[in-house]
Amino acid sequence: MSTSTTGTAGTSAFKPALWTPGDWNALFGFGTNILVNMLVLTGLLRFVLKMPDSIVFGRILPALGLMMCLSTFYYAYLAYRLAQKTGRNDVCALPSGVSVPHMFIVTFVIMLPITLKTGDPVKGWSAGSVWVFFQSFILMIGGFIAPYIRKITPRAALLGTLAGVSVTFISMRPALEMYMTPQIGLICFAIILVAWFGGVKYPKGIPAGLVAIAAGMLIAWGSNLFGLGLGGLSLKGVGDAFANFGFSVPLPAFGHVFSGFEFLGIILVTAIPFGIYDLVEAMDNVESAEAAGDEYPTTRVLTADGVVSLIGCLMGNPFINAVYIGHPGWKAMGGRIGYSAATGVMVVLLSWFGIISVLLALVPVVAISPILLYIGMLIGAQAFQTTPVKHAPAIVLAFTPHLAAWAKLQIDTMLGASMAAAQTVGGLAADKVDAVKAAAIASLPQQGVLYRGLDVMGGGSILAGLVLGAIGVFVIERDFMKASAFALAGAVMTYFGFMHGEAVGIGGGLGVTPGVALAYAVMAAGLFALAKTSGSVAYSSHAEVPAAAPAE
Repeated sequence: MSTSTTGTAGTSAFKPALWTPGDWNALFGFGTNILVNMLVLTGLLRFVLKMPDSIVFGRILPALGLMMCLSTFYYAYLAYRLAQKTGRNDVCALPSGVSVPHMFIVTFVIMLPITLKTGDPVKGWSAGSVWVFFQSFILMIGGFIAPYIRKITPRAALLGTLAGVSVTFISMRPALEMYMTPQIGLICFAIILVAWFGGVKYPKGIPAGLVAIAAGMLIAWGSNLFGLGLGGLSLKGVGDAFANFGFSVPLPAFGHVFSGFEFLGIILVTAIPFGIYDLVEAMDNVESAEAAGDEYPTTRVLTADGVVSLIGCLMGNPFINAVYIGHPGWKAMGGRIGYSAATGVMVVLLSWFGIISVLLALVPVVAISPILLYIGMLIGAQAFQTTPVKHAPAIVLAFTPHLAAWAKLQIDTMLGASMAAAQTVGGLAADKVDAVKAAAIASLPQQGVLYRGLDVMGGGSILAGLVLGAIGVFVIERDFMKASAFALAGAVMTYFGFMHGEAVGIGGGLGVTPGVALAYAVMAAGLFALAKTSGSVAYSSHAEVPAAAPAE
């Protein structure tokens, strides 16, 4: 229920509630989301990069905890100010945390290759920190440009490309995990589904997320009594986890960070395009929050992400902060201001005291997966629910680059694992690995897998989805002049490798993917000619779309 006041004096005197009963739901939901990401991140550091535990638990995780605590506290403060300004008690803080797509990108594209090349995971850690260093400044500078991009871009394009991310990179992995262990996954999903979509209340108001986790733990540990071992938990694992228990605070790591500048050439190739990716993703998420009824200043949000990421990286954290997809979901659960600040406290406790490894041994990850699937479902639905029905085809069009990027990631991961196994088990010489991998990729079209198409279409997927979605909306609205402008922007960004390309650059003057850039330019010319000959109707990208009523 919204509380409102009238008049400037009345609004400034309004004291928003810092904690509501719904914040418990959002805390357990969002907190478990953060927990999953921290568990995955810890696994990447320990088992993929082979980073020593002393660095993982003593340096990286404490710095990560500081960054996320600063972020969640800041967004709780922004929510408080918005609630105070509008005289409403239904304002929900923006969710934030380590960027999940970038968590994998910095690991597999920056840190792992440098670790393998140098044989030193600490070198990989330094390179990852420099990568975040540059991305932080891109975010801070981009914060002053983003409001103008939001103003000219249709909501269907902004939310459509965001929905593409949620369906692929947010929803698919937890959905697959659920079906790998359905005895836990599907049961926990049903517990969450009937509560958060069906409105079912559990006894004494216990949050659905907590009920799901408790049920998952009960099934997993109970299955051990019958020798089934569902969820992969064991008493030995719990005992080993306590070895990393302790207390570590973040310490400055300036020398470590700046030593990574020796890898600057490799870093800049991906830091620039993914910095722009962060810019657009944060912009999309602010748009999503506005559609749910909470209007936040884009510049302050992006600048804050850049500043806290910079602080984190200077303390040794190689992962960037981002505003998360999911604001409407946490708001629908009843989350307001307190859940964000409480999550920051939780993160500090988890990361500074080494609790992550213990939780990883106690809670089956598959019990948490349904919460991530729920958020993906909600964000995917929002793109259709808060835009005109006739824009639905444009939203689907905005999905397609993300589907391509996700499919390519699955193929690349499979090929990488196969090559590693061939080296370890089959004795394949290291200098032959790239040749064998290239041959495998070349043979994929004969099996009906258009790998090159996935590679080109999925490159810079969030920008590609935004451009395609905008072109679709403006064509539907017969505003061919604006459709032409977005097609021309697509041509320029493609030529320089920000979308549909493997790297930033102009490839010796020919462009990274010159054929795609030329096609966008021809499309722009055709749409421009159509606008001049048939007339173009002026279209406002946001005015016709009512804000979604906040769910309670």
